[in-house]
Amino acid sequence: MLEVNEYFEGKVKSIALQTNSLPATVGVMAPGEYTFGTSQHETMAIVSGEIEVLLPGTEQWQTFIEGQVFEIEANQKFQVKVQIDAAYLCKYAN
Repeated sequence: MLEVNEYFEGKVKSIALQTNSLPATVGVMAPGEYTFGTSQHETMAIVSGEIEVLLPGTEQWQTFIEGQVFEIEANQKFQVKVQIDAAYLCKYAN
């Protein structure tokens, strides 16, 4: 069963699904600045657009564009800046 999630007053929306290997979400982010927390290891692929990310333990923002991937360990917080609508696929490790 698909589960729809909405965050940050509707500016971030995702649909949860089960892939062949891992649980995942497919989502979109409207322009804005967001702070996310992880409960498990996440691998995020940018499907469309671009986002700026401040990864845990770093001091420099990194830009990720369509086709690029980054990873976040469990129990971490990371910041995101979005200038134009962006879409992502996030897979969660068990």
